[in-house]
Amino acid sequence: MEKKPFITKEQAEEIISKFPTPFHIYDEKAIRENARKLNKAFSWNKGFREYFAVKATPNPTILKILREEGCGTDCSSYSELLMSKKCGFRNPEIMFSSNDTPIEEFRYANEVGAIINLDDITHIEALEEACGIPETVCCRFNPGGKFAIANTIMDDPGDAKYGMTKPQIMEAYKILKEKGAKKFGIHAFLASNTVTNDYYPTLAGILFKLAVEIRDETGVELSFINLSGGVGVPYTPDKEPNDILVIGEGVHKAFDEILVPAGLGDISIYTELGRFMLAPYGHLVTTAIHEKHTHKEYIGVDACAVNLMRPAMYGAYHHITVLGKENAPCDHTYDVTGSLCENNDKFAIDRKLPEIDMGDILVIHDTGAHGFAMGYNYNGKLKSAELLLREDGTVTEIRRAETVDDYFATLEGFWDVLD
Repeated sequence: MEKKPFITKEQAEEIISKFPTPFHIYDEKAIRENARKLNKAFSWNKGFREYFAVKATPNPTILKILREEGCGTDCSSYSELLMSKKCGFRNPEIMFSSNDTPIEEFRYANEVGAIINLDDITHIEALEEACGIPETVCCRFNPGGKFAIANTIMDDPGDAKYGMTKPQIMEAYKILKEKGAKKFGIHAFLASNTVTNDYYPTLAGILFKLAVEIRDETGVELSFINLSGGVGVPYTPDKEPNDILVIGEGVHKAFDEILVPAGLGDISIYTELGRFMLAPYGHLVTTAIHEKHTHKEYIGVDACAVNLMRPAMYGAYHHITVLGKENAPCDHTYDVTGSLCENNDKFAIDRKLPEIDMGDILVIHDTGAHGFAMGYNYNGKLKSAELLLREDGTVTEIRRAETVDDYFATLEGFWDVLD
């Protein structure tokens, strides 16, 4: 699949005249179209709702766009709950999926009417202490072992810190029912960033069968099943993207084969996507500012791992386009680096690219999720601005760049000491 930027060199130059690089920019039109396609894919389920994973792109403007498209939010902290509330999300549009959760966060989640998703059976006691047992509650399932599709191992749930074992989750539903809960859900996340149309239908089949077992063993009839995230995007250009319409139909087939005959055809299906919803519709835009010719050929840019941590953290691939040179031969081999005092601060290693001149504008693709959000301030670097390419072609700043004053703001008495 060819990866094309959603801005041209001319557009980028005009934007940079107002907002200097580096910055993250998001494509509103594509975000809306993708959300509508997801809703269409699951329109067969009358209770369907997407709970966007706020951690992927925690920006109020993005959240409001998704709310207009019928999405809710999935939160994992007080700050994300607060942001969701401020953006107008209300019960039952907020899901709280946390782990190792502080008591006060359970309390606040209950205050804003979030559906609380319990990560562990011991959290029942903590939830009761915080706010009592709400009428609606969800439990997170982890089957352990390896998760495989056909003969391919997709991930290792047994090594993940999330969720309850099957015996624990059965016991949890019994306890919650005894304590007054009336509406129940289940949630599971078994693999990350899958680029296959088979993941959701396979996961759905597992959870649908479990729903029948839960009903038969505990008397609890689930009201909703949350398939969580895991539907990924093709970061490399050699892969084809997931087809959400095919995925939705695969889940529909499993629903009709397993739940409907068991008399559980009223269960709502929820999703909790982040990467799929936003990653392809965000770019990190940066400028080439240095070149170095030593044991390798280096291009230094004005962005660094502060702006996009995934390559440094995971060795993750992000495609790079040199604007204005889209059709030039990729006959040069570069490491594309940032300025941090860490050797892993590289956006690309031994990457074939067109010849890069100083001042060239580089687009780093698929940064719309887990891009800006994972930023930090190592070396005293400041986080970038976030921009939105509106449907009418205009560009709006939706988060200003950090300043030195922001960086020092939490240091009590710092400026007094300097004076």
